[in-house]
Amino acid sequence: MIGNTGQPVVNQFVVTDGDKKWFQSYDTIIAVIDNGQVTLDKNKWNYSQTTGKYRNRFLSETIVKTQAKIKSGEYLMRDLNN
Repeated sequence: MIGNTGQPVVNQFVVTDGDKKWFQSYDTIIAVIDNGQVTLDKNKWNYSQTTGKYRNRFLSETIVKTQAKIKSGEYLMRDLNN
């Protein structure tokens, strides 16, 4: 990921494989977008302020919007790290 300075951010990654994209913070997968379906890691999706900042960038939305989509069932919650 690219930070506000235009430089790569250490330990925050977006991995793309066809229609599938992952957001990874350090060694932890936080979110996956697969053919438009967002799945968040149920244990780590909101792990820290830094994770949240880059998750918001990955999803192009605020935490309020993310929480609403979780509540409505639009976003799936799974253990993405086991």
